[in-house]
Amino acid sequence: QVRLVESGGGLVHTGGSLRLSCTASGISFSNNGMAWYRQAPGKEREFVASITTGGSTRYADAVKGRFTISRDNARNTVYLQMNSLKPEDTAVYYCNLRGILGQGTQVTVSS
Repeated sequence: QVRLVESGGGLVHTGGSLRLSCTASGISFSNNGMAWYRQAPGKEREFVASITTGGSTRYADAVKGRFTISRDNARNTVYLQMNSLKPEDTAVYYCNLRGILGQGTQVTVSS
């Protein structure tokens, strides 16, 4: 059974930073691409960033240059380093593996 557990969310001021983590179990992590999505109140879930098994990355335009996705296969963990946070980054952030989502972690950016 695949399980994804996100952590690292919290409340920060505009311009602050957070690092999210997502640890996977029950699956061969190194053989799978990973992604982060987010969902703000009243909005649809949207793509944030992804990383392939080979380490290639892709970002949504809204976060390009501010967020960095990375992975540590030894720890079965994918990270999302978020810098220069803005109030519009406020959302629940989910990691995604083959369409499976974790429980999410809340990120709130105050103005």
